[in-house]
Amino acid sequence: MKLLFDTSSLVAAFVRFHPAHTAAWNWLQETLEGAHHGVVAAHTLAELYAVLTRLPLRPPIPPGTAIKLIEENLEAFQTIALGRADYRSALRRLERLELAGGAVYDALIAQAALKARADRLITLNPAHFRRLGPEVEALVLVPGEEHELHLKPKR
Repeated sequence: MKLLFDTSSLVAAFVRFHPAHTAAWNWLQETLEGAHHGVVAAHTLAELYAVLTRLPLRPPIPPGTAIKLIEENLEAFQTIALGRADYRSALRRLERLELAGGAVYDALIAQAALKARADRLITLNPAHFRRLGPEVEALVLVPGEEHELHLKPKR
C-alpha cells in the first residue's frame, strides 16, 4: 500500500509519550520495513520540524535531534512537491466546498496524497481531511482505527 503520512501521524510516531504513539509507530515501522511505500508532502517536512522543535516537552527536542528524526525515518520516503497546477487545484477544491482559512494547509496535504496516488492518508486529524470531499475522505486512515476500514496493518 502507498501511504502518505501527515504531520500529526509522524509527530505521534516520533514522540513516545504521545497518546497515539503505538498505533502511529506501527504504521511507520511497517513502512520503514518495506511492507508499505511511504510518501510525505514536502510541506510536511517543514511543518514536522516546526512542531517537533516547539513541543512542550522537558527536555525539548533540539533542532539537531528533530533533523535527525526526520532524515533517518523519512529518507526512503517519496517526497511530493506541489507545483502551480496542484496549488490551483487545492484552492479550487476549497472554493467549491466553501472552506476558508487554515483548511488550505490540509487541502495541500490532500493534494499531495492525490498527486502521489496514495492508497491511504495517515492522519490523527480525520475531520480536517474528510471535509475535503469524497475523493479525499476515501483515503483517510486513523492509526488505531483500522478496524473501521476493515484493514489490518501487516505484523
